[in-house]
Amino acid sequence: MTRRQLRPIAPDDADAAGRLLADRHRRQRVDVPLLDPSYESPSAAAAVVAELLSIEGASGALAIEGGRPVGFVVGTPRSAGDWGPNIWVEAGGSAADDPEVIRDLYGCAAQRWVDEGRSAHYALVPATDVEQLTAWYRSGFGQQHVHALRPSATPLSIAPVAEVTLRPAVRADLDALVELDLLVPHQVRQSPVFSSIVVPTAAEVRAEWEEGFDEAGQLLLVAELAGSLVGVAVLVPVELSSNHVGLARPVGAAIVGLVSVFPVARGRGVGRLLGASVVEWATAAGYTCVVTDWRAANLSSSRIWPGLGFQDTFLRLHRNVGY
Repeated sequence: MTRRQLRPIAPDDADAAGRLLADRHRRQRVDVPLLDPSYESPSAAAAVVAELLSIEGASGALAIEGGRPVGFVVGTPRSAGDWGPNIWVEAGGSAADDPEVIRDLYGCAAQRWVDEGRSAHYALVPATDVEQLTAWYRSGFGQQHVHALRPSATPLSIAPVAEVTLRPAVRADLDALVELDLLVPHQVRQSPVFSSIVVPTAAEVRAEWEEGFDEAGQLLLVAELAGSLVGVAVLVPVELSSNHVGLARPVGAAIVGLVSVFPVARGRGVGRLLGASVVEWATAAGYTCVVTDWRAANLSSSRIWPGLGFQDTFLRLHRNVGY
């Protein structure tokens, strides 16, 4: 029986890790073909690993069997902020020939992370790879966040909602738009999500709206109920996203940046109507697909988006060591 060896991963291992990552991405694209095909190239995937390893504080592990690499994990830290004392295994930060190797790799790498005081561990894992997800779950992780996409070319039937009309936002709507934007962080801090996200001030949110209101290529859509503004949806090019990057970024995509509805109008299908309408607009605008993401425990989001035909692409898993 060949003995598996584990050691810290080094910058010189980027090419070997890149071949493993390219194979993983090729398998994932069988189920999610709209993901960027360029990362099926070992050199492109190796560049992703090399970039991760160049980040200050990066560390991880490499598994070797029979003289060849069979798996790797790379973790990189972010500023504490909303995340606690953390380490992140990004979308390009892990791959293995045998998913069970992931458990060994995490066990090897995690000791250093904890010794450094990084007790909040995050991993972005292909949602279509059940065996790899199971390996992470068996290492103490649970679902926190969902990334998903929907092909623009797939027809979508939009049912009207009684007394609700949609129109483009105008600057006179800013007061209501700021309120709607602030609802989201307040909501995810509550049950059952219990996020630790820091809620921005109204002034900070308003400044962002005023700065980006006239950006080209975006859609700002509002819903009115009996003449009162009750909801908003924002769609922008995916290149503006800081979450959907690298292997998790499809080519030619738009991203739903925000859908929010005032409590008085919830339960009527306003959120679903806004979501369906931005997908329809993206199709007409020539985008290949629409992406979005949400907290897995967010009850409304986890029902609206799959109900509109969005397919999970990556799951952000989380483990808080010691609790």
